[in-house]
Amino acid sequence: MTTIAANLQRIHDRIANACQLSGRSPDSVSLLAASKTFGADAVVQAHAAGQMAFGENYIQEAVDKISILAHLHLEWHCIGPIQSNKTRLVAEHFDWVHTVDRVKIAQRLSEQRPAHLAPLQVCIQVNVDGGAAKSGVAPCDALNLAKAVAALPRLRLRGLMCIPEPAPDFVAGCAVFSGARALFDTLNKEGFGLDTLSMGMSNDLEAAIASGSTLVRVGSAIFGVRF
Repeated sequence: MTTIAANLQRIHDRIANACQLSGRSPDSVSLLAASKTFGADAVVQAHAAGQMAFGENYIQEAVDKISILAHLHLEWHCIGPIQSNKTRLVAEHFDWVHTVDRVKIAQRLSEQRPAHLAPLQVCIQVNVDGGAAKSGVAPCDALNLAKAVAALPRLRLRGLMCIPEPAPDFVAGCAVFSGARALFDTLNKEGFGLDTLSMGMSNDLEAAIASGSTLVRVGSAIFGVRF
């Protein structure tokens, strides 16, 4: 077993344990392997261990990787910020986007999504704890952005994503993540039918799962420390 395969197994064990403690089925939480800065060979190793979904932050690096690994038919998620001049690359190459935080970006993604591809699966990024250095729409503005995204023909709104500031402990982490869950529930009461709550990473996935996460984004605990 490779190091990456062993790390993946440990993460699946952590997810299963967190779900058990929360009274949830392990099948209710998906794992997204955040492969940014790691080469195609690392993705190949993870794929050989059964991982199919990969998250990338740096768009040009990701497009190169996606092209090299096209024969594996992987699922690619954009989990980094998107500038206007990069929306076409995202629309043409990715399956999911977790970081929509402006109507302009959503409109460009929809307009530039090729007709032969399925609609782009989209999460709205929410700055759930008001971190000054964090991207994301303010929670109070999420409803209006959700309405705009849901109306675009080549996008499918799936849910919310957040990257809060690191919490000092499990309880504090749950408090922040619970705010995202509350917003998720509010939008569903408005009829959006969301099914994806993308939150939790290597150091805080247990708190995220306890608070309702359906997808955790794990990088360093799978691939190692980034340099």
